[in-house]
Amino acid sequence: MPTHAQPAIAVTGLRKSYGDKLVLDGIDLTVPAGTIFSLLGPNGAGKTTAVEILATLKKPDSGEAQVNGFDLARQSDEIRMSIGVTGQFAAVDGYLTGEENLLLMADLNHLSKQEGRRKAAELLERFDLVEAGKKVSTTYSGGMRRRLDLAMTLVGDPRVIFLDEPTTGLDPRSRHTMWQIIRQLVANGTTIFLTTQYLEEADELADRIAVLDHGRIVAEGTAEQLKRRIPGGHVSLRFADPRALRAGELALRAAGEVSADEDALTLQVPNDGSFRALRALIDRLDGAAVEVEELSVHTPDLDDVFFALTGHPHDSQKDALR
Repeated sequence: MPTHAQPAIAVTGLRKSYGDKLVLDGIDLTVPAGTIFSLLGPNGAGKTTAVEILATLKKPDSGEAQVNGFDLARQSDEIRMSIGVTGQFAAVDGYLTGEENLLLMADLNHLSKQEGRRKAAELLERFDLVEAGKKVSTTYSGGMRRRLDLAMTLVGDPRVIFLDEPTTGLDPRSRHTMWQIIRQLVANGTTIFLTTQYLEEADELADRIAVLDHGRIVAEGTAEQLKRRIPGGHVSLRFADPRALRAGELALRAAGEVSADEDALTLQVPNDGSFRALRALIDRLDGAAVEVEELSVHTPDLDDVFFALTGHPHDSQKDALR
């Protein structure tokens, strides 16, 4: 059984080919328990294949993986009993009510009728579906169907949940509701392996992000770490008057390029936003006795990171990350 220090998912040298097409080229991943890990990649990068292998839906050609402490090659049944998988298209039976969908999942998880009813009632309340629970799910909105789909995944109390584009097609309010639910799951100790076509979603939710391209992990880290790898970060400084602006420009120009906007009384200085770089900038200003009214750090966003690492522009409206 997994221990507290043991990662929820550990992958070493995972490879998968379909004929002559190499889809996964020896990827390594470690996902700590109780965190949100997001796997990003352009269409055809191998992201979906990686998820299907870890969810025991496909077998790798080579490599090793453990999920919840269970070995992928030898303990696939144990892995399936300890995980949940929610696809981008809700696996809800439209001819059943919300409650009946949950009771069906309870039967599939071999719960007693009493325990199944208790679990269904608990999840309907947790996902704000009590009133809708007696209605057939074809009457549900997209957000309600997604909430019910995730609730069905939780019937078996999985310790790891694979979420494949959980908010695709949802309106902003429903997306934010799903984000709150996902955060609550992680706060209660669940591990989330997230794929998403919305880079904002990965930025908002993920503790760590890996970028997969042509079957290889080309970058991994927190969102902030990834952004700092991309050129274009800068610090904007605003001054009280033109005299202070000129003094600041003089103090900083010796260290590199500085762009001044005299009308706005601002300087723009290339900077990766790291503590060391910011401290060096501030020390230069202090050394020249220059006072700054306002300082703000601007770093590239995940769209910039995605393009720089993969060479593919990100289309947040379609399927660039599927």
